[in-house]
Amino acid sequence: MADAVLSVQGVSKRYGGALVLDQVSLDVAGGEFVTLLGPSGCGKSTLLRLIAGFENTDGGTIHVAGRPMQGVPTYNRPLTMMFQSLALFPNMDVAANVGYGLRVRRVPAAERSLRVGEALDLVGLSGLGARRVSDLSGGQRQRVALARCLVIQPALLLLDEPLGALDLQLRRQLQTELKELQRRAGCAFVYVTHDQEEALSMSDRIALMRSGRIEQIDTPADIYARPRNAFVASFVGEVNLLRVTDLAIAGAGRVAIRPESFRIVENGAAEDLCIAGVLESTTQVSSTLRHRVRTRLGTLAVAELAGGSAVRAAGQTLTLACRAADAVRIDE
Repeated sequence: MADAVLSVQGVSKRYGGALVLDQVSLDVAGGEFVTLLGPSGCGKSTLLRLIAGFENTDGGTIHVAGRPMQGVPTYNRPLTMMFQSLALFPNMDVAANVGYGLRVRRVPAAERSLRVGEALDLVGLSGLGARRVSDLSGGQRQRVALARCLVIQPALLLLDEPLGALDLQLRRQLQTELKELQRRAGCAFVYVTHDQEEALSMSDRIALMRSGRIEQIDTPADIYARPRNAFVASFVGEVNLLRVTDLAIAGAGRVAIRPESFRIVENGAAEDLCIAGVLESTTQVSSTLRHRVRTRLGTLAVAELAGGSAVRAAGQTLTLACRAADAVRIDE
């Protein structure tokens, strides 16, 4: 990628005899929001630490803003990092916390004050510079930590599950705010999470990792609708994995069909794949009804909007249909 602010090429890392990262390559463009997603132990936080310079690679190269990072200490890299713990200084006020990195870099007081004010404006904390961080809400402390990262004007901001310790309502609120702040700041973000909904709602692209490798890197829409293999399909949302030989599709292999791709019909259209089944159970999640339907292919997950559908009861015979185009072929 010619305009990459971050270029990771063939990076590997071992801890003792364990291979934690195996030939990982990733490019991130300027202003892009890329999320490293995956289960615990997949290597996503290790990759972030290697980019930050907290640890050394055992192979491969890392470039930030066009500069090779081999041997460059963390404090000399054109990036900064936001941790889940936030690591704010409780004995300092908001302005002093935000301006700490500038003071370490010996930025003159007048310029430091101006840039701290601009950073607080950016994150919606204007006028709170004199307040102690201990007097702030959880969401406000998150914004202080973000302002402290952005005030040094990094080429790249690394975020290691910064919302993981928050309750669900505040986490969802800050997901929206964080994406908007990233757009306004124009800084590239590399964001680590194990929360698939968080990744899908915030990212320009998602790098889905397993066992030290990137299984697929793509837009959220393509990760969800066009998974490359069964792991990707199963990790991001609910999915039905079926053998092609069980369906009217030429060739061999497996396909993934999302629950919402199924319709409950009287008669399917000519381009549909149809199968009969018996309704086992129904649960409502927000505005969606989630059905479990027993068929000759096994029990399938089917989703439809609540309110606009007929009343359904366990034991009812149903016909399921989906377009052949929605049965996505996946690698074995």
